[in-house]
Amino acid sequence: MRKYLPKSLFGRALLIIMLPIALMQIIVAYIFFDAHWQTVTASLSDSVAADVAVAVELYKQEPSEQRLDRLDQMLRPNMKLSVVYDSKDTLPIAPRRAFFSTLDKTLRRALSDNLKDSFWFDTTRYPHYIDIRVKVEERVLKFVVPRDRVFAPTGFIFLFWLVTATVILSLVSILFILNQARPIVKLAKAAEDFGKGRSIGKYKPSGATEVRQAGHAFLEMRRRIGRHIDQRTALLSGVSHDLRTPLTRLKLHLALSEATEDTKAARKDIKDMESMLDAYLDFARDTSKEDRNITDLAKLLQDISATSKTDLQISTTGDLRINIRKTAIIRALTNLLDNAGTFGKIIQLEAERRAKNIRIHIDDDGPGIAAAQRADALKPFVRLDPARSQNIKGVGLGLSIASDIIQAHGGTLTLGHSPLGGLRCTVLLPL
Repeated sequence: MRKYLPKSLFGRALLIIMLPIALMQIIVAYIFFDAHWQTVTASLSDSVAADVAVAVELYKQEPSEQRLDRLDQMLRPNMKLSVVYDSKDTLPIAPRRAFFSTLDKTLRRALSDNLKDSFWFDTTRYPHYIDIRVKVEERVLKFVVPRDRVFAPTGFIFLFWLVTATVILSLVSILFILNQARPIVKLAKAAEDFGKGRSIGKYKPSGATEVRQAGHAFLEMRRRIGRHIDQRTALLSGVSHDLRTPLTRLKLHLALSEATEDTKAARKDIKDMESMLDAYLDFARDTSKEDRNITDLAKLLQDISATSKTDLQISTTGDLRINIRKTAIIRALTNLLDNAGTFGKIIQLEAERRAKNIRIHIDDDGPGIAAAQRADALKPFVRLDPARSQNIKGVGLGLSIASDIIQAHGGTLTLGHSPLGGLRCTVLLPL
């Protein structure tokens, strides 16, 4: 039954409240109709059936129009029962059934117990009366009796107030549950925005005590994560800054030295160290402080292609306008393209708009990455086997930086096999 149950908190809370109410109403209605309403209705039906039987017997003693008129004059004011000759001398054949079959069953049983002659009745033709016809010898007597003499009207009144009470209770329950679920929805929206690197606005915990506690815990977690990012950025920035001073002195010393094989190797090592420091700074840089703006990704890709040193083939499909941090996305895509250009000669980039996101494929014809190593390739400071090291000049941060930036936008970066034979990087960015 789980797949048929509601999945949302609102739906489940409404089910928890409304299911007992509905069961209680059904049980109460069943007990009422079974123990009270049917008993009262049966008593009323027996009374009317007895009156009809007495009138039929009195008519049989002197079957004439004068006798029938006197019976009608006697029964109409005192018993609210009128009797006349039917225009037809035969009983109708087709039965007319009421919506509540219990009504017909009760009256039919009462008439069968009190009448020896054939009869027919209709509880549906007139809204306030019941038509009863009895075959007496060659004539048909037509009795018309008020409905409230046969059926207890309190049953319908009871049902009306039962349904009305249920509707009122349902509306109150819906309003109450909405009021309780709204703070949870706000907390989920704030957590989603924070996970996608967006501003959570002026979120303030509200609602029940447990929801407020969860909201305060979320804000505290957000502060701790922010403090951790700031500390990491400050640490790596400080280390990189402190190392640049001795590197600059070494570069100056080597520049004044004679050009030998040893000095050339030392200069190359210093250049590699500077590239490493730049990679550390890129990895430590906090991109969440950059404002988001609506950017045409198609134009952005063309700008990247114009400044790229590789031969890049670009194809775009659909409207690629998206709300992103432009500088951060440029850095992420540049890292992916540089990684592809390092190992491949042919690089293709395809971008298309989908229902809820924009998908970007970056393919190369390089050696690719084995399926077992693709998850590790996105981790920082991880080098793969010699067949494919994603940062020959760096420290293994290119794919990791790109993945962090894309995840900060609420997207994903996955690695796969390219149709060109190399690596395929698939980027999904939510609209």
